[in-house]
Amino acid sequence: MVDLRGDERLDYLLAENLRIIQSPSVFAFSLDAVLLARFTYLPFQKGNIVDLCSGNGVIPLLISNKTKATITGVEIQERLYDMAVRSVSYNHLDEQIKMIHGDVKEMPVYLGHNKYDVVTCNPPYFLSPSQDVVNANEHLAIARHEILCTLEDVIRVSSQLLRQGGKAAFVHRPDRLMDILTLMRAYNLEPKRLRFVYPRAGKEANTILVEGIRNGNAGLKVLPPLFVYNNKNEYTEEVREILYGDEQ
Repeated sequence: MVDLRGDERLDYLLAENLRIIQSPSVFAFSLDAVLLARFTYLPFQKGNIVDLCSGNGVIPLLISNKTKATITGVEIQERLYDMAVRSVSYNHLDEQIKMIHGDVKEMPVYLGHNKYDVVTCNPPYFLSPSQDVVNANEHLAIARHEILCTLEDVIRVSSQLLRQGGKAAFVHRPDRLMDILTLMRAYNLEPKRLRFVYPRAGKEANTILVEGIRNGNAGLKVLPPLFVYNNKNEYTEEVREILYGDEQ
């Protein structure tokens, strides 16, 4: 049994055969998190991974089937942290995934510098909103806007957590691409892989996936584009495989 509270529901993570607690009024993950989990380099055997701005723990859950590494998720909102803890427990992943209720900015001191192989983050995309937006739904405002941490905070902390040669992977919006690349280099995360995600052919990209290596050599690869929908307004074959697995 799982303890669901308020308007929470238990959803499937289809390709991974796992379940996750979600709430439409508090937090529900988007396709961006799924794409980041697939895009990220993962050590198959031993290793240490940190997911910053974890929300309800979706990325730690998604990557748990693809690596034997230990995974630490960090979430500042107590309600989301609690949802993540219950989801991890429901899926019997307590030995692999540890959730921390804390501030991303404090993690280098709390977790230690230069210790991690991989850092992932699906950060807040937008600059600080008006107070009216915050008041309307504080949980969603904090998840979507740079209220409690900024893009620079995320990139600086990622670099501090990573060992030499460790990798950081982020998902964000194309209009912040230059900010992301500039900040990555400023904090010794050399951009190495970049992929643009498009709603469909003929449309502008609305998502980017970018990976950097701490103190890596220069050399950025731009990967083939990813299209989410085809001309029939259905998921493309690649996105269907990401979402549902090989059997679809």
